[in-house]
Formats: sequence, structure tokens, C-alpha cells
Amino acid sequence: MEQSTHENRQLVSALLSGAIAGLSVDLALFPLDTIKTRLQSQFGFINSGGLKQLYRGLGSAMIVSAPNAAAFFSVYEASKRMTIDHLKEPIVSNMVSASLAETAACLIRVPVEVIKQRTQASKVSSGIILKEALREEKLIGLYRGFLSTISRDVPFALIQLPLWEELKSIWCRLTGQPLEAWESCVCGSISGLTAALITNPIDVAKTRIMLAKKDNKYGRVNFLSVIRIIWKESGLRGLYSGATPRITFITIGGAVYLGGYDFSRKLIDHLLIAS
Repeated sequence: MEQSTHENRQLVSALLSGAIAGLSVDLALFPLDTIKTRLQSQFGFINSGGLKQLYRGLGSAMIVSAPNAAAFFSVYEASKRMTIDHLKEPIVSNMVSASLAETAACLIRVPVEVIKQRTQASKVSSGIILKEALREEKLIGLYRGFLSTISRDVPFALIQLPLWEELKSIWCRLTGQPLEAWESCVCGSISGLTAALITNPIDVAKTRIMLAKKDNKYGRVNFLSVIRIIWKESGLRGLYSGATPRITFITIGGAVYLGGYDFSRKLIDHLLIAS
């Protein structure tokens, strides 16, 4: 009974802390995400909106932000508990857990990501974009770019989460003290920066696929083919289009998201135990 209560408390803590972390990142850094999307758009930065209305598409992002982050961290924490005894090595457990968590989160995130990015790169509302997508491609159209998103986000999570956990562990060993909130933020920032640099070409391909109509050259092929097209058309510069705002977003976001998660979880754990 006591173990069951403890596990339930951990689940509630992960859900609430993840939701808080996700909302905090999206509210604070949404303009950088908009700039990144417009820089990566095949229509060009200015034609996609330039620096105007940088919070366009925020509504659709907010709908999924809390449940997406809550799903991610609850699956991540649950998977770590279930796999650590079988996989022995903590880093392997963290990698497996990160992959499962990211896959679960993508099931929630991708449809809203499609609407959000099309809204960011256009001059019409999210509602009109949603109706158009459903009329032209039905529900399956809202999962355009799902495989490319998984192909970007699972490797991203495989790098970011284990690196974050390892950096925190190293920091604790060096100081001999439990981590402070700002120290967890620094570890989250470094791990996010590293993962963002490595996965940016996949992110560009994912954006092109999500913005494409079904008869567009980017809408008819998989993400590897899109990467080849971009490489042929504009080389490394094309594959790292939007890299500056994206890497800035994720570097700051890693601090807010992962550091904020740790801080919120400690606070919520304390409140749950006290109650």
C-alpha cells in the first residue's frame, strides 16, 4: 500500500511538473520558434510573415503544451522506474525512457504542431488552417511529418535527457551537494544546446514537410529525401536554416524546461508529502 501511494505521488508530481515546465517554455520563447519556422519555410522569411505577429499560432500551441509535457515526463519517470533494474546501466535506462517518452508525446504534439507551423507561416487563423487541412487531407493530414518528427525528436531526446542526467550526476559528485535549481538549469541548457546542434537538419526537413501541401515536392517524399533535396538546393546553409533561433530557443528552453521541471517537482513533492 505504501509503495502504491508513493508511485501515485510520483506520477502526480511528474504530470504537474511537466505541465508547468511545458507552459513556461512555450509562453516565454514562442517568438523564437516562430522566427525559426519562417526562416525554414520554403516560401521565404518575409513571405511567411517576417518579424510580424510573432505570437501567431500561440493558441494552438497552448492547447497541447501542458498535456504534451505532462505525458512526456510521466512516461519518462515511469519508464525509468521500470527499466532501471533490468537494464542495470542508468544511462541505458535513461535513453530507453527518453525514446518512449518522446514517442508518446509526439502522438499528442504532431497534429497541433502542423497547425501551429502553418499558422506561423501564413496570414490566416489556426481555425481556418485546421478546416483546410481536414478538408484536403482528412485526419491523416494532421499527422503530416509524424515520422520526421519522431526521427528528429527521438534522437534529440536520446542526446538531451541522458546528457542532462549525467551532467547533474557529475555536478553532484564534484560538489558533494544536492543540485540547486540554477545548477539543474545550467545542465539542461548545455544538454539542449548539444542536441539542437546535432538534430537541426532533421528539424528543417520536418518543417518543410509540415508546411507542404500533399502535391508539393516536400509533401510527396520522406524526410531523408527532403534532406537530400535541401542539400542539393542550398547545401549545409539550407540544412542549418533557422539554426540560430532554434538553438537559442532550445538552449534557453532546456534551462527553463528541465530546470523548471526539477524545481517544480521538488516543490510539488514537498507539498504532496506535507498534505
